[in-house]
Amino acid sequence: MPESHPPQLERGLNTVHATSLNVANMLGAGPFITIPLLLGAMYGPQGMIGWVVAMLVVMCDGLIWAELGAAFPGSGGTYHFLREIFKGSLWGRLLPFLFIWQFLVSGTLEVASGYIGASKFAISLAPSYRALTQDWGWNQAVTIGAPACLFVGVIYLALRQRIRSLGWLSTVLVAGVLVAVGTVIVLGALNFDPAKITFPPDAFKLDRTFVIGLGAAMTVAVYDYLGYYNICHLGEEVRNPEKTIPRAVLLSIVVVAAIYMAMNLSFIGVVPWQEAVEEGTLAHENIAGAFMTKLYGERAAAGFTLLIIWTCLAGLFAMTLGYSRILYAAAKNGDFFAPFAQLHPTKGYPWAALGLLSLLTAIFCFVPLQVVIDGAVTVRIIVQFIGQIVALHVVRRVGTHPMPFRMWLYPLPSLIALLGWLFLLATSAWPLLALLAGVYASGIAVFAVRQRWRRLNGTP
Repeated sequence: MPESHPPQLERGLNTVHATSLNVANMLGAGPFITIPLLLGAMYGPQGMIGWVVAMLVVMCDGLIWAELGAAFPGSGGTYHFLREIFKGSLWGRLLPFLFIWQFLVSGTLEVASGYIGASKFAISLAPSYRALTQDWGWNQAVTIGAPACLFVGVIYLALRQRIRSLGWLSTVLVAGVLVAVGTVIVLGALNFDPAKITFPPDAFKLDRTFVIGLGAAMTVAVYDYLGYYNICHLGEEVRNPEKTIPRAVLLSIVVVAAIYMAMNLSFIGVVPWQEAVEEGTLAHENIAGAFMTKLYGERAAAGFTLLIIWTCLAGLFAMTLGYSRILYAAAKNGDFFAPFAQLHPTKGYPWAALGLLSLLTAIFCFVPLQVVIDGAVTVRIIVQFIGQIVALHVVRRVGTHPMPFRMWLYPLPSLIALLGWLFLLATSAWPLLALLAGVYASGIAVFAVRQRWRRLNGTP
């Protein structure tokens, strides 16, 4: 009988696949659900300043991901980088564990935000559903969370495939995304009215309100960009990762930055920003629907909203695919609970990790959108973004590991990124900082208990 081998991850993703996964992740629901939040953060179009500053931070941070992803092309992204760079020390055990622990919150919050957005768009097409849930006594969270959970189930089923199939499926999905954003950009350019872009009094007054508002706008903008590193989570499944990963990271940032700028201008050049920030309006709940309604009426808006839902689900598909590999890699290496290292015996996907992420995501679908977005960004800053900057400087200083790709103008981009992340922390609301502290404190406690249990059982 032929010798049997355990299932293994397959290197099936090329540059097109990798860039498509990143772009689908970055676009997704982001620009369609957050533009009202971005405008509301500084109460006016000056909120775009936060988007531009966030773009600078993300570009610099992308160079960090590109360098580390090319040098350490394994599954798990930040988890894998921290584990490899600090291995053999207490930090090499603590930091990867803390990353996984906070990721169970920040990662699933990020994914849940997309499902909440998709649910809101779907509900806007079915006013009878909202009336029915009111008759049943459902509150707002349950009304939105129930359809969101159905979408979670759809994506879970779609991801139970071999990686080659998923790579091409991602390319098809991102094609739909580009149709949606391309439609907005073209129609926005044809119908752009500069008179709609007005600023409130003292919009650019540099005071405490401006600084806090800038931090809030940057948080929303960073959320929109999240995903430029998605391919680093799939390092074990990438062909020629030393070239493919840097190309995918940097190319996706450039593409999405251009798309976001055009989309933001398109929306606020057609839909007055005052409508977008006012709760209860169509523009606040579904700015894409309001955009199409003003141009072509409600029927066109309904059709376009279906395309936006497709866009949301495409981003969630790419995001969940990458994130499931983080838990898998950690469990496989003994840094997380062993059951999550299991692969499907024939299709080779990490079924247990995918199931846990889907369950946690479904739970967070019942949390308000603003809380979900802010938490998804803030909780991950310390270990994921700042931790990676420190790790890059450590590996550069040691100088024993080959670095196929090196960032330009080192160390300037890493320092700019560090200042950006510290600014976001400094301007975060205290409940978010309390959440961050609670996540890391509990993570350290669980790590200590787990280490003691492993020592008592003779596990290294």
